[in-house]
Amino acid sequence: MTTPEQRDESDNLVRGMWAGAGAIFMFTLMNVFAKHLSSSHSIIEIVFFRNLIAMIPFLIAGLAFRRAIFVIQSKPHVIVTRAVLGAITLGMTFAAFSLMPMAETTVLLFTASLFIPVLGVLALKERVGPYRWSAVIMGFIGVSIMVQPTGAVTMLGVGVALCAAMLQAIMSILLRHLGGHERPETTTFYFFVIGTLISGAAMPFVAKAPALQEVPIFIGVGLAGGAAQWLYSTAMKYTPAALMAVISYSSIVWAILFGWLVWSDWPLPIVFVGAAIVIASNLAIVWRETHLSRSLKDKQTPLP
Repeated sequence: MTTPEQRDESDNLVRGMWAGAGAIFMFTLMNVFAKHLSSSHSIIEIVFFRNLIAMIPFLIAGLAFRRAIFVIQSKPHVIVTRAVLGAITLGMTFAAFSLMPMAETTVLLFTASLFIPVLGVLALKERVGPYRWSAVIMGFIGVSIMVQPTGAVTMLGVGVALCAAMLQAIMSILLRHLGGHERPETTTFYFFVIGTLISGAAMPFVAKAPALQEVPIFIGVGLAGGAAQWLYSTAMKYTPAALMAVISYSSIVWAILFGWLVWSDWPLPIVFVGAAIVIASNLAIVWRETHLSRSLKDKQTPLP
């Protein structure tokens, strides 16, 4: 018979999975809006409105309900560092989507998780075994297969996307560090605030009045981005990281669908081959991390 605690845990897992799937869809939708706007507006301008519009609901909620959102508990320097990197990363992500089709860019951004073990060795002196090194190497072989020179995939776009992925990996490490010290909504709020200030400093030089039909798209960038961040925080609260990593691969489905419907882009077969290798290498890392985590937990559990 199912106990109330088991039902609550099951309900929370289902809630987390739905939130995770929603977050991935909203992130993809945000990138679709940004890619559409990039043909006539500066990337910096798009980043500014994305952060500004996404910040407003958090600001209203904080003033009306939870002023604790504004309180940084112990890691202000890490919050600021992550927010600055976040503004740069968002700009490079939007730039990558402006330079290449949706599907190819999305797969290249998957390499963020491949950079994490490398950064762990370089910055945190972590030990990475042969299993994870093999997965990392296979992942980048998949990238090299996918990015054969074509009219759709340019080396500039590949370079920008890989730089964005590396910065995403750094932000993930910082977010992991912040997780035990700060509220997720506080971290997210200051992410938007600092991103708005940084991109806003350049607005006098890049701003261009949007056409009337572009106003809803600018609003869409911000609302989709804000909703994605909130849903992602909810998902990470209730969903194991390994399961969330698997859910994130749904973004390639949405990217292919939107790329086909909006820009008539359909990936070449070589892209599917490279994408399969990249995703398989990511799943190998997820499996290895989960296995090591369970082994460590079993060793720490006292015998009855």
